[in-house]
Amino acid sequence: MSRELKLRIISAIILGTITLVDTWIGGVFFAGLVIIVGFLLFYEWSNITRTAKRQPLVNFIGWLTLTVVSISILFSMLEMALLSLGVGALLAAAMGWGKTKNLWVFGGIVYSGLPIIAFTELRGDETSGFYDQMGLFAIVFVFVIVWATDIFAYFCGKSLGGPKLAPSISPGKTWSGAIFGLVAGVGAGIGVVLLISSGGGYFVPILAVVLSISSQVGDLFESWIKRRFGVKDSSNLIPGHGGFMDRLDGLIFASVAAFLIALLDQFYAGTDASHVLAIHLLGL
Repeated sequence: MSRELKLRIISAIILGTITLVDTWIGGVFFAGLVIIVGFLLFYEWSNITRTAKRQPLVNFIGWLTLTVVSISILFSMLEMALLSLGVGALLAAAMGWGKTKNLWVFGGIVYSGLPIIAFTELRGDETSGFYDQMGLFAIVFVFVIVWATDIFAYFCGKSLGGPKLAPSISPGKTWSGAIFGLVAGVGAGIGVVLLISSGGGYFVPILAVVLSISSQVGDLFESWIKRRFGVKDSSNLIPGHGGFMDRLDGLIFASVAAFLIALLDQFYAGTDASHVLAIHLLGL
């Protein structure tokens, strides 16, 4: 076994264990982990796009925005978090466009700030009781779809080959991988729901399709960013794996998609956005 493979396995075990334990516990522990990851995502984005050196003042707006968003989330102030994210992103866009026609900081704020809100809201902030389990179920539903999509897209794409999905962005990805990844993601999502409930109806496969496609779009987007700036990995923060953007690209897009769907449906369901998905998935 090569040294790099050993590093990949050890890193995956450590990070996977921390993530699963924190996800199970929920509450401030999960929120704290998500906030740390959000700041690391912005750090990697700033380095890739070189805004940390080229636009230090605008980049500072990004750090300040993430700080306010994080504090708002820790105190369960969703509206304040969304407002802060919007104001900070627009301010960064105005400052960047006015000087250098550069909107990369704006993109970084959205890319790293929205997942902080999305993950914590999907999981919920309770640490006991039925509603806590609903939040856990909702976030696991998203995780399973993304993981299944990634795994089957990679291995089926490698095995079957065929026409390239987006050769100018990511030469290794194929249509066969994308299709099998989609099928696997939808199947995994339906399987998770059936393990707990027979409810959900047509909403389950439709949502699973949206999340699986979102995951693959996120993967392509991160590949495009790296190719645009000529980098192989987003960073070397994770031994053997690269950076957090490399590992979470699909999960970022899928979680944000799930959160936005829940947010739009929040008033219809009559409960917090963190529980809307679980209510529909379980047919409650």
